[in-house]
Amino acid sequence: MQVLNKRYPNNCLLTVMDRYSAVVHNMEQVVMIPSLLRDVQLNGPGDRAQDTPDLYTYFTMLKTICLEVEHGMLPKEEWLAKVAGVHTDKAENEIAERVEAQEERVSELDLEARFHLHFSSLHHILTHLTLKAQEVTRKYQELTGQIL
Repeated sequence: MQVLNKRYPNNCLLTVMDRYSAVVHNMEQVVMIPSLLRDVQLNGPGDRAQDTPDLYTYFTMLKTICLEVEHGMLPKEEWLAKVAGVHTDKAENEIAERVEAQEERVSELDLEARFHLHFSSLHHILTHLTLKAQEVTRKYQELTGQIL
């Protein structure tokens, strides 16, 4: 696993971003044959929930997000074209609705409050994605018998 080179406070967004990047790079190094992750669920082979992404989908999503974290976001037009071609699941829709509702509530608040809302949301999402990358790595190691 990659070691964090920079030192920031634990709750700093830069620390979370560095940690996420390191975990995704570790996942990429461990997962030598990504196609093994197709049709494998986090819950196990018998627990196939409807419309639940497989590990391969998580793997590609986590890599794509990591590229955006490290190199910046896609231009808005490219991002919209990409999103228009992607099917979103119910959980993502519920999260988007909750975020919209929160944003409506704070629309009258000052910029500092809005910044705090987005900052804490980004912190939470990156932490969640880091855990997903660790789960994909662990599951791949289980599949290939690489558990240490």
